[in-house]
Amino acid sequence: RHRSLPTPLLLRTQPPSNGLAVTLRNYGFPLGRLKTGTPARVDGRTIDWDLCTPQPTEIPCPPFSYRRQFTGEKVPNEARGTMITCHRTKTNAKTHELVMKYAHLLPEYDGDGGKGTGPRYCPSIFKKVERFPDRDGHTSFLEPEGLHTDLVYPNGMSGPYPEEIQPLILRTLPGLADVEIIKPAYDVEYDYVDPISLTHTLETRSISGLYMAGQICGTTGYEEAGAQGIIAGANAGRAAGAASRGDPPPSPFVLGRDEGYIGVLIDDLVTKGTSEPYRMFTSRAEYRLSLRADNADLRLTQRAVEAGILHDPVRIIALDARRAGLRRGTERLRNFRLIVSDWAGRGAGMGGADVETKGKNGHRKSAEEVLHMPHVTLRDVENVMSEEGEKRLAALLAEEDPDPDAVAAARELADPAEGYMYDTLEASVKYSQYLDRQEKDMESYRKSQGDRIPP
Repeated sequence: RHRSLPTPLLLRTQPPSNGLAVTLRNYGFPLGRLKTGTPARVDGRTIDWDLCTPQPTEIPCPPFSYRRQFTGEKVPNEARGTMITCHRTKTNAKTHELVMKYAHLLPEYDGDGGKGTGPRYCPSIFKKVERFPDRDGHTSFLEPEGLHTDLVYPNGMSGPYPEEIQPLILRTLPGLADVEIIKPAYDVEYDYVDPISLTHTLETRSISGLYMAGQICGTTGYEEAGAQGIIAGANAGRAAGAASRGDPPPSPFVLGRDEGYIGVLIDDLVTKGTSEPYRMFTSRAEYRLSLRADNADLRLTQRAVEAGILHDPVRIIALDARRAGLRRGTERLRNFRLIVSDWAGRGAGMGGADVETKGKNGHRKSAEEVLHMPHVTLRDVENVMSEEGEKRLAALLAEEDPDPDAVAAARELADPAEGYMYDTLEASVKYSQYLDRQEKDMESYRKSQGDRIPP
């Protein structure tokens, strides 16, 4: 029934796990079919990099780990000077012509009337050309796969065309005229379990002790799978540990929608289910102003400690230091005040509307109030504070017997916020009024949790 492609060499030694799907179905789990795809891996030695646009890595490279941020460690590749530069190229009319010319050779699937139900937000090159016929090109990022390999991942070019067709399409892109394919692109159509059959711990409702995470729950993406793995693994491990010790079952480790994107993702899945590969977006979170990358440790590290899944003392020390630094930085901004005309003289917009109001030039504003203004950054305010601190310190040190407390205060004023505190301090102060309002919304949400809706 299906117009199938020859299985790529990459998968010929990886047979499908049909037995697992049969077993799950026999246990009554509702199953569906989704698909995913991956582009070819090409030989970087056959790419003319000079015809592509460099996309250099950000330097300094911000580490994911708050542990590294706190200790000041660079990410290993930056420390060794082995950062990788990606490049950008683009499809064109000839590419699109070939994509459509050979579309009849694409496979048929079980889902969506033979088209397959794939990720809506990272479509194949065929889907992009089909959906946007007026576009003259689609970007492809050429991403080297590692330091010790020549494999390159042409992001955005997935499509399971026959192996002899794929190089014809790729070679129409600038820089890829002589490219050689090492591993061809392919699609995989797979079974998934409707996640509505899971609890918020990702344990199945029908079989105690069975947890699921990743694509089997209907999601797509590495981060989505990793997020579920943390929750499912933590709950499975805690339950197994308690059982082995003869202890009663532990309380569920669950994150709420107000605590993190993991909580939003899992709540969406287990309460609504999904009929297409689910991807996490900031727009799915009601409280996204509070769920920022810069404050993830402040929101979640203590939860991990309480659940017994985090024991790293440096992480815990870093959390305490960040909390103290945020309090100290906020107080420092709140306590430093200048008259409006002085703020206005230090930079455009820093005086705000007050500076144009008759009789207001003598009004004092704190650095915290100035940071609330549009277009004013923490860096702007810090520069003024450091300049003023240096001026006060120089005047004090010129005295015969300067007051030690005044000298210490001037030094503190001259010292900017620590680098690992910068983004968090800026966001929490600049948007404090909105964050306070959102905190009230979240508190209302928390109080309503567990309320039963009358029949």
